[in-house]
Amino acid sequence: MDLIRTWAVFRKELIHIRRDLPSLIQVILLPVMLLLLNGYALTFDLTDVPLAVYDQEQSRVSQDFLQGFRGTRYFKIYRTVFSYEEIADLINSRRVKVALVLPFDFSRSLKSGQSAKVQAIIDGTDANTANLIIGYFQGIVSAYSQKVMVERLQLQGAARVEIPIKSDPRVWYNEDLESRNFIVPGLIAIIMTMAGALLTALCIIREKERGSFEGLMGTPLKKWELILGKLGPYFLVGMLDVFIAMALGEFLFQVPLKGSVWLFIALAGLFMLVVLGQGLLISVAAHSQLEAYQMAMITTFLPSFILSGAVFAIHQMPRALQAVSYLVPATYLVNISKGIYLKGIGLEILWSNACMLLVFAAFFLLVAGRKLVKKIQ
Repeated sequence: MDLIRTWAVFRKELIHIRRDLPSLIQVILLPVMLLLLNGYALTFDLTDVPLAVYDQEQSRVSQDFLQGFRGTRYFKIYRTVFSYEEIADLINSRRVKVALVLPFDFSRSLKSGQSAKVQAIIDGTDANTANLIIGYFQGIVSAYSQKVMVERLQLQGAARVEIPIKSDPRVWYNEDLESRNFIVPGLIAIIMTMAGALLTALCIIREKERGSFEGLMGTPLKKWELILGKLGPYFLVGMLDVFIAMALGEFLFQVPLKGSVWLFIALAGLFMLVVLGQGLLISVAAHSQLEAYQMAMITTFLPSFILSGAVFAIHQMPRALQAVSYLVPATYLVNISKGIYLKGIGLEILWSNACMLLVFAAFFLLVAGRKLVKKIQ
């Protein structure tokens, strides 16, 4: 392999990228916008859920119960209502997500030793949000029930009351339970897929459509000189996007990076070879730039966004999709990214994911090389 010829192709492609300013701005700006929009807008944190209260009793006991909802960051009392019609109007107009109904005999049931029923009417149009609201609601009710039970036992003469089981939850790796700490590391894989595969998918087919590919066929270039020269500039642009994403995660979203920065950069570079190989294979197989762009979106970006585990947990998917997710290279970078960012683990645990990326890189580059050689012989 002649490095001078490879450098000539590399320099030619670099000049083309520099002259194609709209594409260069797009490849840098779009990943930044993707990170900003998803980092801020896409969140699984639920706070200040608007709550309507229908307190039919209006007693001191019922108000004491409602203090559990006023004292938490998960709920915010939006309005006190006096009928079910008002509740229906507020939920239908999406001004509240949940309504709390306390019956007329709430305090009497508690004082008589019976169970007081509390009704929660929840907007179930968003099933995930509704499940979270149910969990928070049950937690507050359980805490108040525990308090009432202790008071009852003390009134019966128990000098000291101990709760049989006390929960002591400890959260590792994402102590504040911030969604962005989970989402931003996964988005880096999607950004790299967008920057690498979508641009590389156009590199060969663009030459064919412009008629300059025949000129390359007439040169003494060997296939790997052409491939390395073509992919080199896009590798640099893709890694630039990685550094931008890491900088935004560090300084804008304050996402902790607990592991080795250099290990992450090295494995991100390996993943970049995978997506460049995918893009090159698409570019060789496509018949037009539009077809190449569409193929890249369908086979790289969409699977990476939906099936890699970057946003949606793989174990919650149907088994068939779980099996498909192992064929998506971004799945392994998402595992690496979250492992290094959140857990601080190293290659002694992540080696299997790194090996899979190496297999994918070799596969796509070799297949693209074999298909390309038929075009330039």
